[in-house]
Amino acid sequence: MSTMKKGPTFTQALVVFLVIVAVIIFGLVVMKVDAHVLLILGTFIAAIASLKLGYEWKDLEAAMCNSVCRAMSAMFIFILIGMVVGAWIQAGTVPALIYYGLGIISPKIFLPAVLIICSIASVATGSSWTTVGTVGLALMGIGQGLGIPPQITAGTIISGAYFGDKMSPLSDTTNLAPAMTGTDIFTHIKAMIPATVPSYILCFILYALIGLRYGGGMLDVATIEEIQATLAKNFNINLIILLPAIITLTLSIMRVSAIPGLAIGAISGSIVAILMQGATLHDAITVLNYGFEIETGVTVVDELLNRGGIQGMMWTFSLAFCALALGGILDEMGYMNVIVERMTRAIKRPVTLVAATIISCWVSVIAMGEQYLSIILNGRLFKDAYDKAGLAPEMLSRVLEEGGTLGSALVPWTTCATFAAPILGVPTLRYAPWAFFNYINPLVSVILTAMGLFVFYKNDIESHAHE
Repeated sequence: MSTMKKGPTFTQALVVFLVIVAVIIFGLVVMKVDAHVLLILGTFIAAIASLKLGYEWKDLEAAMCNSVCRAMSAMFIFILIGMVVGAWIQAGTVPALIYYGLGIISPKIFLPAVLIICSIASVATGSSWTTVGTVGLALMGIGQGLGIPPQITAGTIISGAYFGDKMSPLSDTTNLAPAMTGTDIFTHIKAMIPATVPSYILCFILYALIGLRYGGGMLDVATIEEIQATLAKNFNINLIILLPAIITLTLSIMRVSAIPGLAIGAISGSIVAILMQGATLHDAITVLNYGFEIETGVTVVDELLNRGGIQGMMWTFSLAFCALALGGILDEMGYMNVIVERMTRAIKRPVTLVAATIISCWVSVIAMGEQYLSIILNGRLFKDAYDKAGLAPEMLSRVLEEGGTLGSALVPWTTCATFAAPILGVPTLRYAPWAFFNYINPLVSVILTAMGLFVFYKNDIESHAHE
């Protein structure tokens, strides 16, 4: 017989969580090391604490495996996106988007245009990842050519991509949040509009003002012409090579599952590379695995194009794997449950409840490295508290998105951030301050609730716009 298992007390759970966070922050900020080993150390800390509670190693293994298995679809998408990026660069699809974009978009309107383009793409596809890995990559190249700092461009891309991830009826999180609270998807989307619209408008204004700052100087025409000439020299630039992007986005809009859709996108890119760029079958297969490599003599072009492939995503894959293992123990051994339950005990006012939910979602994202786990955990733990406060289910589902979905892109070791950072070529903590929508939207939500506006109560339709 095994030792009697018991859940952690609040003090035990809090100490374990704070020690793990302290280790990770010290390693990242002070020692400036990658998060992989830090997350493994955090897993050991959680494991030792759990063994002392009476759990056996097989229990911990099961928790880690369950967590990884739940995210396996996302992990496989990492691999496919790497293949898509490599194939599309080799096909000339990404170079063509950069080439044409540099000729159309001016620095003054670039950032607002990026916000709108990424918003439309993510709403249409329901996927922030697809948006970041396709149009986002091309927009990074255009921004670099226009002289916009890469961290600002990356932050704007994240804002637009996660607006769609939050609002699109095709998005996984947009479907998961109402499912966890007992409401329907369209009621959920309607409930998100009052906080989302003013947040989005504010972000648009901020990006427009920043764009004016960088567009106020002289446009570096020589640099743009050099980039375009280099791309034209090394690739056969024409509209036909945009087909892989068109095919992939069409499949997403048609609600074809992400995995087969991205696989078709990678294959179509390889076919175009063979037919239009003169690549051999061996070259095409090699690029899918190792990524695209080129030496043009122009540094900015080489930095943009030398990327992609399965191996190019292994850093990201391994980091997400480590984060999910840690998250599995913290979730299934009850550490997060205990902390969140204590937080909700004395909460009665709607504004306090909303703020606590958002904070808890962020804490869960930090601890477990995954937005889906955060939404599921907090949806389960806060449901009774919202019921007791007389709040409608869509109130909770709205806040789960504002905390879990939006927060997931700003923590360096989450699956979302580890995916976006290498694709965009900008570390998470560098683009995070510029991803305005991801933290303005939760703040606006809290402010509106504090003002008694758009607080949704059960069985009281009129209160949707009142106290």
